[in-house]
Amino acid sequence: MTQLPSVSLADTYARQALSKASLRAYRADWSHFLDWCEGRGVPGLPASVETVCDYLASMAETHARATIERRLVTIAQAHKLAHHPWVPGHPRIRATLRGMFRLHGRPQVKAAAIELDEVRAILAALPTTLVGLRDRAILLLTFAGALRRSEIARLTRQDIALGREGLRILLARSKSDQTGEGQVIGIPRGRHKATCPVESLTRWLQAAPAEGAIFRGIRADGTVMETPLHPNSIGEIVKARATAAGLKAPSVHERISAHGLRAGCITALYKSGVPDEAIMGHSRHRDLKTMRGYVRRGKLLAESPARNLGL
Repeated sequence: MTQLPSVSLADTYARQALSKASLRAYRADWSHFLDWCEGRGVPGLPASVETVCDYLASMAETHARATIERRLVTIAQAHKLAHHPWVPGHPRIRATLRGMFRLHGRPQVKAAAIELDEVRAILAALPTTLVGLRDRAILLLTFAGALRRSEIARLTRQDIALGREGLRILLARSKSDQTGEGQVIGIPRGRHKATCPVESLTRWLQAAPAEGAIFRGIRADGTVMETPLHPNSIGEIVKARATAAGLKAPSVHERISAHGLRAGCITALYKSGVPDEAIMGHSRHRDLKTMRGYVRRGKLLAESPARNLGL
């Protein structure tokens, strides 16, 4: 199988500009492309425009648009790192993609927003066990902080400061802060004890004191492990708890996921009249268009012009 050549120290640092999740995806994409090329007896590095177009076309009916576009980016980056010529937006490649998406394009499946009423339903179905205590804290912190699953999984005791008014969280690194500058968000105490994220975190830390990672696995015998939960585990916890509460995605183009808590927080803040700038400061969005994507979906019914039809 074709491998990338050795790279300089500068190239090594350049690769570190990507998150671990992105690197995993790119490595998997590159392996997929090389395996495809090997199966057809054509070189993958450098690859001809015809090879790239045939590869893209092979995924037209089976893969999502985002996956296909990411794999094309991966191929481009591999060629650039290996110092092979690459023409961004080659006419043949662009035409192939346009034809594929016109014939086989389908809407991207998005995370369904999990709003407060649904959060309450999930909390009501939690067991009164140590695992239930942990999961309550995960759900409420993720929702109140508009946190990503990777941010929740990475939290340590040193990253949080509990006070009379609430909680301050230092996010040492996140999707929108890959250079590690750090971002601090505040989560005030809730009006109701049952749904207070600060109260739920305090109870979890009392039950399972932490020096390092806050959210860890729990064995069947109740032993709290030292290693942090993986971001994928956070996602599985949210999906399992939502299923247990009877939550279902509102359409085939939406799915229940941990990201739905983040989407639900942003949607709820918008509906309560919080300005865009304040929402972006809390959710750490750097792009207004991306943040408004959540808002747009949240106001489809509330602000639909069809309300004025008099039906």
